[in-house]
Amino acid sequence: MRAPIPTLLLLCWAATGGRAATQVEPWSDPLGFLRATLSATCSAEQLSVEALGRRLKDGKLIEDTAFQAAGQSFGWRRRYRLASGDELVLIRQSRDGLLVRYTVEHFVTETGARRMPIAMAMAGSDCRIFHGRRVRHGPAGHAVRLELLGPDLKPSGASEPLNPPVPAGRDPGGVAVALFDSGLNYTLPTFSGRLARNSEGRSLGYDFWDMDERPFDSHPAGSPFFPARHGTAVASVLLNEAPAARFLPYRYPRPDMARMTNMVEAAAKAGARIVAMPMGSNKAEDWSAFGAAAAAHPEILFVISAGNNGRNIDEQALYPAVLPLDNFLVVTSADGAGRLAPGSNWGPESVDLLVPAENLEVVGFDGGPTKGSGSSFAVPRVAALAARLLADHPDWRPAELKAAVLRRATPWNGPDSSPVRYGWIADPTGD
Repeated sequence: MRAPIPTLLLLCWAATGGRAATQVEPWSDPLGFLRATLSATCSAEQLSVEALGRRLKDGKLIEDTAFQAAGQSFGWRRRYRLASGDELVLIRQSRDGLLVRYTVEHFVTETGARRMPIAMAMAGSDCRIFHGRRVRHGPAGHAVRLELLGPDLKPSGASEPLNPPVPAGRDPGGVAVALFDSGLNYTLPTFSGRLARNSEGRSLGYDFWDMDERPFDSHPAGSPFFPARHGTAVASVLLNEAPAARFLPYRYPRPDMARMTNMVEAAAKAGARIVAMPMGSNKAEDWSAFGAAAAAHPEILFVISAGNNGRNIDEQALYPAVLPLDNFLVVTSADGAGRLAPGSNWGPESVDLLVPAENLEVVGFDGGPTKGSGSSFAVPRVAALAARLLADHPDWRPAELKAAVLRRATPWNGPDSSPVRYGWIADPTGD
């Protein structure tokens, strides 16, 4: 349960000309608290960070990030902790020094130090609110629904699920392919009938972020009020190009990457022979548990993204792509002519294949058609090819499966040295 929060005093200087203070109870009236905070701080661009914090009773600055590019300032992001333990994130976006957009986000800290998003409000250049969002939480504290709010910060009637139950169904049979990503919108009929299930019809996928059986597509690290949706689009490519596969969605454990060990173990126990992994980062320590677990399961072929940082990962490592494991197949994105796609990573030692993965037709989070590009979308194309090969040769081990995929590659014949080790596959679906 959440610890009691004392009444917070928000000094609404913008609204009162600095003459008085307004008492606001954020827990009993979170939207009123949000509105008052925005009113007090939106027009305070010329104040120091300390003076801005004083407009929030006992607000202590704990993060200050400037938005800059080409020597120009485009605003800032400031995070304050209040005496109660609540946190406010103030985001100012500007152009030529003039306000374009201003956002206030409110978080509370649960017993046990879990930081929970409550609500946000967004204002335009006139500091008038035009949009808001509120996160609703379930009994366990997990975010379950995202409410969209109008300019008056009242519910608009629209909302997005964040943790819905997995629909009932039956196992479809076929080669088991796991996806390690941000989750999946399994409520869409496109996917619900393709989930690997046990004899009781329960999905075998799992959410290692929230630690429950609902690996729903949501990546709130950038903003819990505008969560990124990635896994659904990636999964649509995989299931389109491997129609006989059964699917195991896993939501990766960003809060504790040591859980990657458990995620690999769960995929192995569920019978996955192929893991599609369109993920990576610069921090080697984030991937030590995964690397050890992948090495301990040589019966699984891991198809790994080379990333989209526009760099040679032989020289500037990206993990886990550079880990030297025999059961890894590292792929990157090419255009239709086999040239490295703009922004995609490469490496003649670390990256195995180029695959056309630009402007692919994919299924978006909402079920509608959209486009996908980059190394993330090269991963499901190669994983689907491996799944089709494995369906025809179920006795193949990862070494044989990997070799069969690589035999499909055309050696690089460009004017420069090859950006990858083996070349490119012009059409991964051309069996």
